[in-house]
Amino acid sequence: MTTTDSTPFGTSILFFLNGEKVVIESPDLDLTLLQYLRNTGLTGTKLGCGEGGCGACTVMVSRYDVEQGKVTHASVNACLAPLYTVDGKHVMTVEGLGTSANPHPVQERIALLHGSQCGFCTPGFVMSLYTLLRNNPNPTEREIEECFDGNLCRCTGYRPILDAAKTFADQAWKRGAAVVNSDGSVKAVSKSGQEQEKGCGIDGCCRLQKPKETTFAVHEPTAPFKGEGKEAAALALATPSPSASASASASASASASASASCCGGKASGTAACCKAEAATPEGTAAENQAEIDKQLVIAKFKRYDPTQELIFPPFLIRYAKGTTAQTEGEAQMRPLKIVAKDPATSWCQRFYRPLTLTGLLSVLEEHPDAKLVAGNSEVGVEIKLKRSKFETQVYVSDIPELQRIAEHADSDSVSFGANMTLARFEHELERLIAKHGAQRTQNFAALRENLRYFAGNQIRNVATIAGNVVTASPISDLNPVFLAADARVVLVSSSPAEKATREVRMSEFFLGYRRTAMRRGEAMLAIRVPLNAAGECVRAFKQAKRKDDDIAIVTCGLRVRINSATRAVEEAAFAFGGMAPTTVLATRTAQSVRGRAWGAAPTLDAMLAACQDEMRLDYAVPGGMAEYRTALTTGFLLKFWAAACAALGACGGSGGGSSSFGGTLAAEMAAADAPRAVSKGAQEYAPVGDRAVVGKGVAHLSALKQTTGEARYVDDMPPLLGELHMALVPSERAHARVVGIDATAALRRAGVRRVLTARDVPGENVWNVFRDEEILPTHEVHYVGQPLALVVADSQKAAQDAARAVRVEYAELPAVLGVREAARAGAWFAEERRLQNGDVDAALAEADVVLAGESYCGPQEHFYLEPMGAVAVPRGEGDELDVFASTQNPTEAQMVCADALGVAASRIVCHVKRMGGGFGGKESRSALVAAFAALGAHHTRRSVRLVLERAEDMQTSGQRHPFFGEWRVGVMRDGTLRALRARIFSNGGFSHDLSVGVLERAVSHIDNCYRIPHTDIVGRICRTNTQSNTAFRSFGGCQGMFMLESMLCEVADRLRMPVERLREINMYRAGDVTPFMQPLPPADWNVPRMWQQLKPRFDARRAEVDAFNAASRFRKRGLALLPTKFGISFGAKHLNQGMALVHVYMDGSVLVAHGGTEMGQGLHTKMAMVAAETLQLPLDAVFISETATNTAANTSPTAASASSDLNGFAVHNACRVLADRLRPYRERMPDAPFSRVARTAYMDRCNLTAAGHYATPDIGFDWQTQSGLLYFYFTQGVALAEVELDTLTGAHTTRHVDIVMDVGRSLNKAIDIGQIEGAFAQGQGWATTEEFLYSPASGRLLTQGPGSYKIPSAMDIPRDFRVSLLEGADTSTLKTIFSSKGIGEPPLFLGASVFFALRDAVLAARKHAPGAGAGAGAGAEPGAGSGGSELPLHLEIPATPEVLRMACEDELVAMARIPSEQKEGRLPFALRI
Repeated sequence: MTTTDSTPFGTSILFFLNGEKVVIESPDLDLTLLQYLRNTGLTGTKLGCGEGGCGACTVMVSRYDVEQGKVTHASVNACLAPLYTVDGKHVMTVEGLGTSANPHPVQERIALLHGSQCGFCTPGFVMSLYTLLRNNPNPTEREIEECFDGNLCRCTGYRPILDAAKTFADQAWKRGAAVVNSDGSVKAVSKSGQEQEKGCGIDGCCRLQKPKETTFAVHEPTAPFKGEGKEAAALALATPSPSASASASASASASASASASCCGGKASGTAACCKAEAATPEGTAAENQAEIDKQLVIAKFKRYDPTQELIFPPFLIRYAKGTTAQTEGEAQMRPLKIVAKDPATSWCQRFYRPLTLTGLLSVLEEHPDAKLVAGNSEVGVEIKLKRSKFETQVYVSDIPELQRIAEHADSDSVSFGANMTLARFEHELERLIAKHGAQRTQNFAALRENLRYFAGNQIRNVATIAGNVVTASPISDLNPVFLAADARVVLVSSSPAEKATREVRMSEFFLGYRRTAMRRGEAMLAIRVPLNAAGECVRAFKQAKRKDDDIAIVTCGLRVRINSATRAVEEAAFAFGGMAPTTVLATRTAQSVRGRAWGAAPTLDAMLAACQDEMRLDYAVPGGMAEYRTALTTGFLLKFWAAACAALGACGGSGGGSSSFGGTLAAEMAAADAPRAVSKGAQEYAPVGDRAVVGKGVAHLSALKQTTGEARYVDDMPPLLGELHMALVPSERAHARVVGIDATAALRRAGVRRVLTARDVPGENVWNVFRDEEILPTHEVHYVGQPLALVVADSQKAAQDAARAVRVEYAELPAVLGVREAARAGAWFAEERRLQNGDVDAALAEADVVLAGESYCGPQEHFYLEPMGAVAVPRGEGDELDVFASTQNPTEAQMVCADALGVAASRIVCHVKRMGGGFGGKESRSALVAAFAALGAHHTRRSVRLVLERAEDMQTSGQRHPFFGEWRVGVMRDGTLRALRARIFSNGGFSHDLSVGVLERAVSHIDNCYRIPHTDIVGRICRTNTQSNTAFRSFGGCQGMFMLESMLCEVADRLRMPVERLREINMYRAGDVTPFMQPLPPADWNVPRMWQQLKPRFDARRAEVDAFNAASRFRKRGLALLPTKFGISFGAKHLNQGMALVHVYMDGSVLVAHGGTEMGQGLHTKMAMVAAETLQLPLDAVFISETATNTAANTSPTAASASSDLNGFAVHNACRVLADRLRPYRERMPDAPFSRVARTAYMDRCNLTAAGHYATPDIGFDWQTQSGLLYFYFTQGVALAEVELDTLTGAHTTRHVDIVMDVGRSLNKAIDIGQIEGAFAQGQGWATTEEFLYSPASGRLLTQGPGSYKIPSAMDIPRDFRVSLLEGADTSTLKTIFSSKGIGEPPLFLGASVFFALRDAVLAARKHAPGAGAGAGAGAEPGAGSGGSELPLHLEIPATPEVLRMACEDELVAMARIPSEQKEGRLPFALRI
């Protein structure tokens, strides 16, 4: 833009928000864009983590780039973007796209194709996809997948989101194409390039045809009826004739086929028009209703027309160019200088935004130590997590001189502007590669390769080259490549004596940890990167815990130049990140190859040995993983050696050396690092022919509200007048006596109202089932992060600042963290659970083989996207209080609040509209958050809001229980299991919470699907100094099953038998009895049937995998075929009940209240379907508003996968009562609409309200006598997984997953498919990437957010993901609602099939190990192993890349091992608990 140095500073910012102009004078410097949006009521943009790691806060920010002369659109993390950064820009939020009544096509498609479950992450996905379409209306499927690399989802497993998004791929088939103009507008063109107004989209297109509606007879549930009135016959709905059914099926198939493409009725020649001819989609069985349903939905979608998008405001183009009409009162873009309103509490005291380089240097001359800010991705996280303060900040992203690119013919190099965003940097690199060719641009290709996996799109869109370089991060993705390329940093000084620029070689730029050669008052102007010469090869490698959007463990840039005639190395530069306090050159390693022949084995041996020596790390190095990091350096060098051999034509010189790495390694390594395939999936289920509503694949009823941002969560509630905020004062010790709490300094701060401690609890200060946990501790703290006190203040920031001012004096006590340590020390709670059958000692004595071993599986964070939160609102009359909470258990929240306040429960009403995920984490621990808010409201008599930050949530809410087991098994030579003695221990944390129930399920699921005649299983709960671990989806079941499956793998290793064969031999048969004496009914034992359904695929892939492994040395594939059975019922008998209240209003609408809560699992949708089916009404006549304790009292928690069973029957029973009452009126008025029937019944004084109750019959198990029915039934499934493992890094790709699941007769097949996929992804994360680590020195949790704790991303799901529902099973014995089965938890363990497939791949890799076999995998310390050379292989969950790499046991791993004497008596950096 055009400005002069004399342009005065402004103090206001101007931007457009969803098309409306906004001007803010002197904005709060601490305010983020997200906070501003939510404060203004635009709550569709969510706060999930606050560190730019989850994408829930994604918005689109558009700007006119003067240098490029065009409008650019960028997806941005609003949680990191300071409000001042949007001056001159257009911000679009999810609310600006559409409404639930009139959604944008992106919103519509994600909603109706089941891409939204809990919905909390959904607006972020919507905005990421919308931004992609604004930049490129015709994206490829790969571009669509990659646009989500900065978005996380915990519910869906990503597949339906990707399916919905891919309906926008390659729009040319219906629109020709679309072109984005420089002003941001879009014009449609035909394939020939001519403009056109419309694509196909003609009226009457076959894609828009609706199938004929069909009605069906209703089959009643088989469980006993409870409630008023008498049982009635099936509701009289017309049953379709066979011809009608056939017609409906043909119509559906026709529409499904037509939706793939449409000629618009203009087909000619031999081509047939889809309007005239119906055909089943290719590769899809005619009976696959899942595909038909999907295509019918797609056929009804709005046509996406990019020409109709909201245009970029023309005023902002003039504003950016500096051509606004000031004489007419239009604002001018000016440099900014803003001073904080309250410098004492602000993170930033003064802010500058220069518009020219000269202006920047002037600011730096006055403030030479100012912090330069561009994307704020680093500074924002430092402020958020480290509470760093920067007195003066200078925003540099609006300075054109810092974003320019220049080619230098004289130096054969290219300069890239320091403030060029990484997204644009990647684009420019691609342009230069195309221009100069591959050989000349190898440095650029290496940079592009690491940029591909650098953070997520939202970060790359704002982060800059300079931000990555000058922060001097030791794990920078780009700095090793710059260093290896011998790049130069171009600096410019503000000092009057040093106005000229200077260049610093990258090898001289980094001085130490976070220190560089930059002088005070200097700024980075550019970085100059050389073009490459002939005979040169450059590569970059990076390894992280997760491939996409993750910080590096080790990263590198590697370069070599050889003499093309002699192959002698003339120059080498090997730069590594993650191996020292800063990026370093391995100079001795480079020296070891100079003058040697590249491609010769001796050269390789010398290089690897030198690298191992030079890059070796200390055992307790910060960051941990010392052995793995060292092994990665040599692994990367080996990959580079192979790549360079191929690129430089230096292969064939490997003979005669000691190295075993030769042959076809080059081609293999190239394939290993190739981009992953685009994912695809298929779902399969049969049509429902005998029900009108239940069983159909109806979309989540709130899905459109969620995709449009209209759905409200706890923190979206508008603040009430005078509302206060609460913050926690956490313990800084793992175990200590509290000597004193001094809140004096906190209470002196402005806006602070109260600081509450244990003495301020007016009622009972204990809670949970065992009453062994204090709400606020009186004398002792038990883990780091335990809330000691509560601060109530006028704002969240004031409360948080004051909380940090509270001083606590401790007297430290001994602490125990890990389950192994606690088990061996006997530190456990009193409860024990035991299952004993037969004579174990005798059976072990008779067994052919007796094997002893251990199993361990680690904890898992729920990582619901919506953190814990509650708002407590006094009603103003006596002790009445409304609590709005994100909880799965409103009754417990109500009771804990009542007990803490010392009031009757009838005075407290707990409301739950919906949750942004729960997964068990909000079953019990959420009550504590509600109680904290209630205490604040009680003492202040004002509304109090408490929403935990992500780190607080992870520190205090509890996780999945880690389990450690010791077992001894007896087996015959043919593989028949005879006896099992197991002692399993859970890490319960510091209190009981729900640990007894978790232990019971683990003990009762340790058999999984196998008959073991003689068992002695004992379980105990260890007491440790960690947060109290709690319920998590599968609730101990997956841990128990893993104990056994891990054991079976080691048994199979010892027997030299495929583990699938061992599983098959010992699989339960119908009528067998479990260790808890429950027979498996012949009509409902379907695991063998599903196993046989997948076995042919397994056999075919086994041959393919074996052939691949035989031909591949460092890439190995693995397979696993894994079954599961999961018992459905609460372990506590009294919880197996549900209640409902149903109102029929005079207008015919129906309101349902029931005891279950909605957290994304579709419970409300299913309950509405049950009500509609029972009342013989359309689904849209039924509404569920919320779950509240004044309409559904004494509810059971929404957990145990039993909520559909319990609440479904309760709803059904209530509706049956109403149906009985209304039947006479319907019979008298057969043709009348239901509204008239309802009004007539009301006028006749008929009661149109009914309550329903249901109690699971026959249930109840006595652990002392081991008698009774423990589970009402079992949900079952089988999964087949195939993986590919890079044995040099431990990275893997899940290639294929096939699942068959028995869900009975599903209440909603599409929702159940979504639950299966989501649970699988969560189980996959538990088994592979999700590692929970503690500091053994302090007891502090080290993995406190998405930056360090890695749930699966969209690119981690199986590349081919297929899910089928078992059809045709006998459901006659199921006494459940409409013969359905619970599905939320059972599929989770199938995610471990990926773990066992990886184990299979590791076994294949170990066949190459020295001594043919090698050390065991992981132990208590991450990545540790026994170092032995014999089978069986021992692996533990999670199998992270570190664990997998170190388990492969090759020469490089052996070289990287740290001698045991160097570990003796020393604490590792991190500890698995």
